[in-house]
Amino acid sequence: MKEKKIDWMITLVPLVLVVGLSILFFLLPEQSNQVLSQIRFFFGDTFGVYYLLIGLGIFLLSIYIAASRYGTIVLGAPDEKPKYSFFAWGSMMFTCGLAADILFYSFSEWVLYAVDPHIAELGSMQEWAGVFPLFHWSFIPWGFYLVLAVAFGFMLHVRKRERQKYSEACRPLLGKYTDGLAGRIIDLLAVFALLAGTATTFSVATPLMAGIVSELFHVEISRTVITIIILLITCVIYTYSLLHGFKGISVLAKACIYLFFGLLAYVLLFGGEGRYIIETGLTSLGKMVGNFLELSTYTDPLRTTNFPQNWTIYYWAYWMVWCVAAPFFIGSISRGRTVRQTILGGYVFGVGSTLTSFIVLGNYSMGLQVTKAADFIAIYQADGDLYGMIIAMIKTLPCTPLVLLVLLVTMIAFYATSFDSIALTASCYSYHRLGKEEKPHRMIQLMWCIMLIVLPIALVFSESSMSNLQSVSIVAAFPIGAVLVMIAASFLKDAKAYLNK
Repeated sequence: MKEKKIDWMITLVPLVLVVGLSILFFLLPEQSNQVLSQIRFFFGDTFGVYYLLIGLGIFLLSIYIAASRYGTIVLGAPDEKPKYSFFAWGSMMFTCGLAADILFYSFSEWVLYAVDPHIAELGSMQEWAGVFPLFHWSFIPWGFYLVLAVAFGFMLHVRKRERQKYSEACRPLLGKYTDGLAGRIIDLLAVFALLAGTATTFSVATPLMAGIVSELFHVEISRTVITIIILLITCVIYTYSLLHGFKGISVLAKACIYLFFGLLAYVLLFGGEGRYIIETGLTSLGKMVGNFLELSTYTDPLRTTNFPQNWTIYYWAYWMVWCVAAPFFIGSISRGRTVRQTILGGYVFGVGSTLTSFIVLGNYSMGLQVTKAADFIAIYQADGDLYGMIIAMIKTLPCTPLVLLVLLVTMIAFYATSFDSIALTASCYSYHRLGKEEKPHRMIQLMWCIMLIVLPIALVFSESSMSNLQSVSIVAAFPIGAVLVMIAASFLKDAKAYLNK
């Protein structure tokens, strides 16, 4: 295992933290949730502008990088060709960056906004409930990913760095301090953010998989128990695919894309709401683009509804913590592509696929709501059960069991590719250095696979609310936001020196 290469501090400190937090959530679930809620309010309410400015700034920077001479830099040798086809590359990028959350939120997010007082302030549900899902999942989130992806790709493929860590990406700014305490703190913050992002995404969407299993097989066990069983089973599946390397991840990503778009096509063509889906989707997209700057900077200073604190700030924080794993993975598979191709291709494939999902799945159920063919808002308000509401939505489609089965398999495939990219990135953090062709030892990868699944199980067991699950990301994103800015500045400095030579 080449023990001298292993960074025991970065490996053991997060392990102790995960074990400690998991024990607290298991033994003191109510008290843990209360503390999370208080911490979330402090960061989201007091420092909300911080998250919003970083989000808008990184997006604008991505456009500048792609349009400027930085965009001509090849992530690799100047004459190097891409290793993966555009489809395989885009599939891996999209699936590693979103996980199964996209399916959970595509179905349900418009309902969360429809019952929010801020929508009444703006206008009607028809006008705005479909706009915010597109805003919260498109340009700014993918801007985070793509700016960091080209920074990491430049670091790995152009500068040939052997330390696949956040601190190494800051070396052009930090210099010799990268190898000291400053670099260690940055790497620990990155790993903590990685754990928070994984915990949030698995805790949010996995109960939907449990609900689908209950519906398909008429299992009466509690959702919490089924969720934990699913997490344990799928952890085995994900670990197996991870140990087969990029080839296994590529195959899973392609299968996931076919299933994903097959599901969208089925809902669009056979759900009976095709015209409404297309027309409302186009209208919402236009409204989102036309109001983009206003939506990006809205802070609700009088706190009349706390909408940006509850949603926009949470989402930017959520994407920040995911930036520890996904951009490293995107940067790795983008070898041979230019910076411009990586950014614009990411926006075309990543944002395009994301918007399609929200437009089709979200507007299908919203169409049934506005025509009074169903009342999903009433179902949600009755007991606050988003998962039961989503299954009620799916039951309105023809061949419901088949749709549920495809949705379950698609979610597993989504989780597999995203989980594998996370575990692979985390495993690299356990080493001081990794050569060009070196991979983390399988035992290190296995350890991270287990560690990444423990905290989500603890959060599910403690039955954390949506707000408390969001808190995990908001807290972890606060320090990591400053690191993202440092990485972006470091890339610009290093890339400028490279171009000048």
